[in-house]
Amino acid sequence: MTDYRRAYVPGASWFFTVNLAERHNNPLLVEHIEQLRAAFRYVKQRHPYRMDAVVILPDHIHCIWTLPPNDADFSTRWNLLKGHFSRAIAKGEPISPSRIQRRERGIWQRRFWEHLLRDQDDWNRHVDYIHWNPVKHGWVERVADWPYSSFHQLVEQGVYQQDWAFKDKFDFDTGE
Repeated sequence: MTDYRRAYVPGASWFFTVNLAERHNNPLLVEHIEQLRAAFRYVKQRHPYRMDAVVILPDHIHCIWTLPPNDADFSTRWNLLKGHFSRAIAKGEPISPSRIQRRERGIWQRRFWEHLLRDQDDWNRHVDYIHWNPVKHGWVERVADWPYSSFHQLVEQGVYQQDWAFKDKFDFDTGE
């Protein structure tokens, strides 16, 4: 297997993008939101982390995790999360011959995008990007209209205003 260069820094915060294998018109994640939430809880109970921000879109996830001091193993966490979710939903997705050979389901892309957050400005921009993403992809006109987002909790905490980030007020590329 290819050895990817990932930044494993104990106790750090990372921005992640995790995609379904088949993204085109695939609403799987929001159709099975309870199973996905259960998968996040399952992993968090076994390998703690803090979820700083998250958005669940029909076909991909963006989030920021902060791991405990002396722990940098986000890869195991993603492997467990993907597996737990996959076992919780019915089979039926298309599976490529290479996945059949490896005894894999065809739900998730094998890899994920990670970015080590370097400072507060980097962290803030990625939190904003996460919450703006449903607008970027055209799922809603206003950030507040997307139900599967930590935006609502941050509004309650006073971090954001309810009317934050309309469609043409925000432009940011994470490099993913």
